[in-house]
Amino acid sequence: MAGPPRLRPEDRADFEDVLRRALGTTDIRTALLADPTSAAATRLRAQALRAVDEITAAAGDEYREYLAARSAVEDGRQSRPAGPGALLPALAALTPPIATAAAAVLLVLGYSLRLADAQGPMGGSLVTAGWVFALIAAASTLAGLTALLCTALRTRPGHGDRTGASARNLHHARARWQRALLERGVLPYLRRQLAATRFD
Repeated sequence: MAGPPRLRPEDRADFEDVLRRALGTTDIRTALLADPTSAAATRLRAQALRAVDEITAAAGDEYREYLAARSAVEDGRQSRPAGPGALLPALAALTPPIATAAAAVLLVLGYSLRLADAQGPMGGSLVTAGWVFALIAAASTLAGLTALLCTALRTRPGHGDRTGASARNLHHARARWQRALLERGVLPYLRRQLAATRFD
């Protein structure tokens, strides 16, 4: 059976915070005041930092659960579909109005030339180009609506609920680990060290 997990570097700050709280508890602080040199607190803290593996082993089960909860949150973040780049949303937003404006201008000019009985193919070409832009505007509007619908489905409440539940579970797992670390790891270690120390 695997032993308790070793403290990871990113959790060192949590360990030091728990150690600071333990050194501030009433019985530990009172015992340290008996040292006439006032160096006992610094010495005791250094000893605890050197014995980090021994101390954290006492809360190994809670630490393992905390690591699992953190891994679940990280896996959830990695499994989210990547959002589109900045260029695609910009094109989706700009294409319909630009294409619509171009279609309107070309159709007005084309039909105006036809009504004026202008010679040459210019009027017909402008009308054809206008209808092409009208089709582009319609297609890009449809594509934009489809993208919005897909985004809404991806961010539906159920997904947010699962993400929120994982984050809450992580928060509670971290609190349980810190409490177990304080009560079963740090405080007993500090009390043992103080019981074996004589202040002259």
